[in-house]
Amino acid sequence: MTQNDANTFTSNRAPKAVGAFPHAKRVGDLLFLSGMGPRKRDSQDIPGVTLDSQGNITDYDIEIQCRSVFDNVRTVLEDAGANWTDIVDVAVYLTDMKKDFPTFNKLYAEYFAGPNNPNPTRTTIEVNCLPTPIAIELKVIAAMTSKS
Repeated sequence: MTQNDANTFTSNRAPKAVGAFPHAKRVGDLLFLSGMGPRKRDSQDIPGVTLDSQGNITDYDIEIQCRSVFDNVRTVLEDAGANWTDIVDVAVYLTDMKKDFPTFNKLYAEYFAGPNNPNPTRTTIEVNCLPTPIAIELKVIAAMTSKS
């Protein structure tokens, strides 16, 4: 984890940002994560995505992408001093609500619902595309009231 200042974090384990922004920023007891997709650090491959020679998506597996996004979120949280159970709000961006929402919602319940999971508030929005050839992105807010 690189700490740009006392409240700005860039993970050395998460995928590099696709723009000029950190992985997370702390304001008071809240930790705001930048939008997180399924990419892996130091790789051109995107888990669950098949691209043609022009870089267009020809096929994707939303389950693989969801699990990768959840792993990336967990990595950034941990590197910034938070935990999965600190999550209080999640914004979800899907590129195909009709096709992907049932699978996403099932996996979301696996990761976010239940006694050992955070059960945060959530908003799910369909968008026509995301900055890289991915089908899902999460924007997360965590409460770090017990952290220094």
